[in-house]
Amino acid sequence: MMVKRYWLIALILILVLAAALLTVTSLFHQPVAVTTTTLNGCNGQQTNSVTNASPTTDTCQPRLLVFSKTAGFRHASIVDGKIALVKLAAAHNFAIDFTEDATVFTDANLAHYNAVVFLLTTGEIFDDNQQAAFERYIRAGGGYVGIHSASDTEYDWSWYGGLVGSFLNRVNKHSKVMQATIHVVDRTHPSTNMLPPLWVRTDEWYNFASNPRGKVHVLLTIDENTYKGGTMGVDHPIAWYHEYDGGRAWYTSLGHTSESYYEPLFLAHLWGGITYAVGTGKKVERKTLEVKTLVPLPESVDPFSK
Repeated sequence: MMVKRYWLIALILILVLAAALLTVTSLFHQPVAVTTTTLNGCNGQQTNSVTNASPTTDTCQPRLLVFSKTAGFRHASIVDGKIALVKLAAAHNFAIDFTEDATVFTDANLAHYNAVVFLLTTGEIFDDNQQAAFERYIRAGGGYVGIHSASDTEYDWSWYGGLVGSFLNRVNKHSKVMQATIHVVDRTHPSTNMLPPLWVRTDEWYNFASNPRGKVHVLLTIDENTYKGGTMGVDHPIAWYHEYDGGRAWYTSLGHTSESYYEPLFLAHLWGGITYAVGTGKKVERKTLEVKTLVPLPESVDPFSK
């Protein structure tokens, strides 16, 4: 009788141990929610993702800030430029914000953007703190795109003059709107590889205070024999790019007219410049900025408002 009791006790212990082992095993095989935090992703934002057992791939979009503040001449084509950029960003899966509020130029806000587009800006549009923040953004690896009168902006800021490549000549500014022939001198760049060697189009043609060649890589020159109003001679650059102070800068003097923003070739030229400034296929490395919370922009942007 005593032997049977010992066997019964042993059997109960074995069953209890087996049940405990099954419980522990089941716990190890249940999905566990893991929260992962990625800082400074493709647009500099903090990304939180909750997944089963492993983090998901960071799927944030490249992000553009389009700035169109004017303190001088204001182009009617700003509205058309905004419409075009909305469509281009949507077609290429980019996020895009528009503003004319210079107070967004802070370290925290700018760190969310892969590139900043100066769309037809004019005049003195920044205070000293905003200028300093933009300089730090470029030095941290940011991108700049200047369109047309971006070179008619901030003449007293020499660092910006180096970024854009050259200022507009304030004495002999530009021609009237007329047809002219452009020489595409580099057809290997993303902003020119779709263009014909000779590109005939209508625009307002800028003269520059100095020839930027030697400081930038020239993409387009204009043939002064094909229109009236040119003052730079045989070598008259009108679009270029370069690496500058840690970042990437691309500039085109095209884009004065509203019609420009409905021309397929001009839009392809513009988008190619944006992809260069963003650095396609690479995350923007923030060397000096680290942002842990998304700071909302004061003006988040009706793209069609002035």
